[in-house]
Amino acid sequence: MSNSKIYQGGNLENPSKALIMIHGRGGSAQDIMGLSQYLQVDDFLLIGPEASQNTWYPHSFMAEIGSNQPKLDEALALIAEAVELAKGKGIAEDHIYLLGFSQGACLTLEYATRNATRYGGLIAFTGGLIGDQIYPEHYQGDFSGTPVFIGTSDPDFHVPVQRVQESTKQLTSMGADVIEKIYPGMGHTITQDEIEIVNEKIFK
Repeated sequence: MSNSKIYQGGNLENPSKALIMIHGRGGSAQDIMGLSQYLQVDDFLLIGPEASQNTWYPHSFMAEIGSNQPKLDEALALIAEAVELAKGKGIAEDHIYLLGFSQGACLTLEYATRNATRYGGLIAFTGGLIGDQIYPEHYQGDFSGTPVFIGTSDPDFHVPVQRVQESTKQLTSMGADVIEKIYPGMGHTITQDEIEIVNEKIFK
């Protein structure tokens, strides 16, 4: 992907865990990595992929998949690169965590569900699986009890609650342990309650 980068922070010397943080549309790696100060990830390697021109793919995540190509595949490849970077530092997959907000939350779920394995944990702050519908044939593997948090607002202008619920069902069917929380009228944001849940349930 042109002009895409992968930033690193946190424990660069001897990390045993990694958190890959994926920003939303119009955001940056620096923005989303700043969230780490509120998370129990003091000893983690932090990895922040950044999209070219700060947008991972051009259209809604619920558009027909082909309309978001080739950007969608490029974005998924960059996340794969971030995962390999963590593995290259000797961090096992079950100690690799992925977190995203909005467009980044959609990518977090899409990448992990296409490559299901036992991750440390997955956190999707307002997002769902990508496509005009859920395509089960795109997904493979077994989450083997990976803890997952998906939080969203009802309503959310970008992410319909129904897609969140469909995504939870897909991940659960593949062995994920999903906590889904729908907040009435929350707005398109990340709340203190969500932070507390992921610290207690995912980064415990």
